[in-house]
Amino acid sequence: MANIHPTAIVESGAELGENVTVGAYAVVRSQVRIGEGTTVGPHCVIEGRTTIGRDNRFFQFGSIGAVPQDKKYAGEPTELVIGDRNMVREFCTFNLGTAQDAGVTRIGNDNWIMAYVHIAHDCQVGDRTTLANNTTLGGHVHLGDWVTVGGLTGIHQFVKIGAHVMVGFGSAVSQDVPPYMLVDGNPLAVRGCNIEGLRRRGFDAPRIA
Repeated sequence: MANIHPTAIVESGAELGENVTVGAYAVVRSQVRIGEGTTVGPHCVIEGRTTIGRDNRFFQFGSIGAVPQDKKYAGEPTELVIGDRNMVREFCTFNLGTAQDAGVTRIGNDNWIMAYVHIAHDCQVGDRTTLANNTTLGGHVHLGDWVTVGGLTGIHQFVKIGAHVMVGFGSAVSQDVPPYMLVDGNPLAVRGCNIEGLRRRGFDAPRIA
């Protein structure tokens, strides 16, 4: 059974798996599906056609599944899909997709998403990424697996960042970044290969070479 605080609002039609926890004053709208073991913190609002996997943790004051910040959006039935075991800290905002793209904003598994992160419409976030505080993803951004983004970084719409990239804090990312790179700055520049990150993930020296 779900554990729903008496002050929370869970609308008829919402689907909650076993052992889901919904905190005080949270709102879960009618088209939301939440997988077992997920925790929704106090004052979170989860709305839209949003599907959330299992064992996620959403801290307080998140806005998950709101309509896109796109003037072309006209109420089309778009979606937000979130995988399993993601950690989502305070004041994060994840938006639905748009009809101008695949119609789905997608976040994978095992991501570490810190406070005030914005993931805009139609973004595709892989697995095991780390997005530090105030990371902002414009619409249609793609992040590969194991990407790390430093705090206060803005990523321009339609940018693609390859797997295992490290983006330094306070960067302005306006162009695509190839896999394995270490980049930072404004204007952005490649500083080398993300060798330390690769070592931590078990890449041996011949593979890195």
